[in-house]
Amino acid sequence: MNQLLARSVLRRLVNSGSNCNRCMSSLSSPLSLPSAAVVVCMEVHKPISESVLMMSGRRLRFSGQWWRMMSSTSEPPTKKSTSSSTAVRKEDEKNEKTSGAAVEKMERKNDEVVISSYWGVSRPKITREDGSVWPWNCFMPWETYQADLSIDLSKHHVPKAFLDKVAYWTVKLLRIPTDLFFKKKYGCRAMMLETVAGVPGMVGGMLLHLRSLRKFEQSGGWIKALLEEAENERMHLMTMVELVQPKWYERLLVLAVQGVFFNFYFVLYVLSPKLAHRIVGYLEEEAIHSYTLYLNDIDRGEIENIRAPAIAIDYWRLPKDATLKHVITVIRTDEAHHRDVNHFASDIHYQGKKLQEAAAPIGYH
Repeated sequence: MNQLLARSVLRRLVNSGSNCNRCMSSLSSPLSLPSAAVVVCMEVHKPISESVLMMSGRRLRFSGQWWRMMSSTSEPPTKKSTSSSTAVRKEDEKNEKTSGAAVEKMERKNDEVVISSYWGVSRPKITREDGSVWPWNCFMPWETYQADLSIDLSKHHVPKAFLDKVAYWTVKLLRIPTDLFFKKKYGCRAMMLETVAGVPGMVGGMLLHLRSLRKFEQSGGWIKALLEEAENERMHLMTMVELVQPKWYERLLVLAVQGVFFNFYFVLYVLSPKLAHRIVGYLEEEAIHSYTLYLNDIDRGEIENIRAPAIAIDYWRLPKDATLKHVITVIRTDEAHHRDVNHFASDIHYQGKKLQEAAAPIGYH
């Protein structure tokens, strides 16, 4: 009944612009109208156009709540219901803000690496000697070292046997296209050299590992020694990449050279390990020569002696103010150690013995 009465009042107000007396007489009936209708009627004493505009504005503002209340219940809205709807509206706004913040937090979390502790393989917190957090995942503090700079860089294995001469002249021929391509770009030359130098240790260590599994025999530590060499050469490459950003054609050249050299060295090591180690020994001699030329250009000022990369400072335990010259010096020292290891391994084979019969120079960088 209240709904019919309210609709009739509104219809008369809009259509005929009735005065306030008629509205008040309708309100004097024993059936009271909802408060929203009362508010509308009390504004009718104003001019008809202003009343209609104000009534229309109020209808736009309260239409959703008013019509829901009129169609669902005959009880008038109270202060309690109005305050509860306001509270609900504020809670909805709060929920929207909370959900938005949660989504933003989740997006940031998705950018991070999720580490599960289910498998129990999470890395413990590792710090430097000064207490700062260790920043590298590719090597640990106990894998770092100080290069032995006292090593003799002038050592050379004079080729006497036929296979020695084959190895020596093979390396000399390989140097010709390298010199023509890189010329005096020693940074790019070093980067290319390290992509090749990291292959022999990995191939040799892998084949010795498989041999040990097949024949149920120890390797004498040579598997670890050769894999250490490969890892050390890889760290040289990671350092050079920080200094020299390779171009696209240099990256393409690396793919081609690595693919060819890996297969070549794999077959060579299977057929003649002593020849394979001898070739690597001579390659390391050429590396020492190339890094010496690199240092000479730095001393002459033709190459800027820039600050050493952070990875090099931590890996070789260099001083904090180390420069490019320090880095090239320790890398050249490493190459001299690799030269000695591979010539030594080749000499063992030349004596008709197996590598495991001689103690491997583990940790000899």
